[in-house]
Amino acid sequence: MTTRQDDEAQIRQVLDGIVDGLRAKDLDALRRLYADDVVSFDVEPPLQHVGVDAKLANWARVFAVFAEVGYEFRDLVLAVDGTVAFGHAFGRLSGTLQDGSVTSGMWVRATFGLRRVGGTWLIAHDQVSVPLDLRSGRGLTDLEP
Repeated sequence: MTTRQDDEAQIRQVLDGIVDGLRAKDLDALRRLYADDVVSFDVEPPLQHVGVDAKLANWARVFAVFAEVGYEFRDLVLAVDGTVAFGHAFGRLSGTLQDGSVTSGMWVRATFGLRRVGGTWLIAHDQVSVPLDLRSGRGLTDLEP
């Protein structure tokens, strides 16, 4: 039986796997992190991406735009209870675009829902969002944690 600390360490490894997979532009490595039936509410349309193939298609679009990908998490907080867990953090996608220009990206709010499947923690849900200026209807992409 694993302890809460063991579970948290394993979950942090899963989320670190996102960072490593994105930096390596490795869709196969990313696939191993998600449940087959993952539901993702990402910043790109549509409103939801259902299934691991849809999630990976989203990451493939990132790889098409970026020659080199950087990603980081900040202020990750986890809550773990047996076979389910959730966490929230700030994340930032950055890097070098295909045209050679460098972008520092923007900070987003990220929430993860995970479940233990066969002893392995997998991401079953994620949501990424930016704050909204209600008057203009525009996302506020220049905020920092």
